[in-house]
Amino acid sequence: MKTCLMLPLLAALSFGISLTASARVVTDDAGNQVKVPQEAKRIADGWYAHHSLLMTLGAGDRIVATVNHASDRPWMFKIQPSLNQALSVHGRSFNSEALLAQKVDTVFVAAEDGDAAAYRRAGLPTLVMRFDDFPSMKRSLLTTAEVVGTDRARQRASDYNAYLDQKIAAIAAKTATLSDSQRPRVLHIESLHPLKVDGRNTLIDTWIKLAGGRNAAAEVDGNMKETSPENVLYWQPDIIIIGAGAGTLASSDYATLFSSLKAVKTHQVWQNPAGVFPWDRYGTEAALQIQWAAKKLHPELFPTLNMVQTTQDFYQRFFNYSLTRDDAERILQAKGPQ
Repeated sequence: MKTCLMLPLLAALSFGISLTASARVVTDDAGNQVKVPQEAKRIADGWYAHHSLLMTLGAGDRIVATVNHASDRPWMFKIQPSLNQALSVHGRSFNSEALLAQKVDTVFVAAEDGDAAAYRRAGLPTLVMRFDDFPSMKRSLLTTAEVVGTDRARQRASDYNAYLDQKIAAIAAKTATLSDSQRPRVLHIESLHPLKVDGRNTLIDTWIKLAGGRNAAAEVDGNMKETSPENVLYWQPDIIIIGAGAGTLASSDYATLFSSLKAVKTHQVWQNPAGVFPWDRYGTEAALQIQWAAKKLHPELFPTLNMVQTTQDFYQRFFNYSLTRDDAERILQAKGPQ
């Protein structure tokens, strides 16, 4: 009996939670110990991508202050319509007094956000969230679930992490043995104006490799790094993936210059899907991104993978939203809702 009673306590302590009668202390992704309420019921979320984590946990309706906008994230606001009533700011800085007026009880910010100290001075529990690979994203989701403070959120975090692990394992089982010559050189362009690419030590690099490709910009270190068109010509990618919202290569200033690229000549230039958040970047839809990328890079290895159905199933399971077939197809084509 003693062993059984110790298990929940040990699980809680693994998340840095100090269990007391009146409060809990959670360790955020930056190592800060933050006293949080028993449940985070009114949340200000200052990290664009983190909204998808809260929605995955079934806590999207608790966001009462947001940095996202329906014009930029139409699917996010369609699937979580309560965001239309949330306090909205341009940029990532909330006014502390406005948050207090909204009765915010918890604030999430991105790692590079300089406003955390101001929120804390106003007495607002503020957690710094950061992840740049799948293990850290899974950990961040579990931490967020603990802050939300419900058994439902904890279960959904566990379910999502199990789903992600299963998909990673299934894809790796088919791509891990591919030789370099079998792995196409993939260039991920985040922005065309200015020209920015994603290099090594990024989640983007991780899913390119997992899906059976090689990052054509591997000499670049980090996310969204400006580069020259001459570098792209030098890299000669086999495949180019353009981030959602970046426009098209054909209508860019580089249309003529890049016409000599192998990827352009063979019509291997794709727009990355985007739903609640761009799939290629830092949100829970990364679990869909790895499947989409694997199917696109190596369709012969994944003949039964139907991305329309997979997308519908994912949104129903993790966002409690029933996509139509047309909805799913529009998301896969990086188009907004009709």
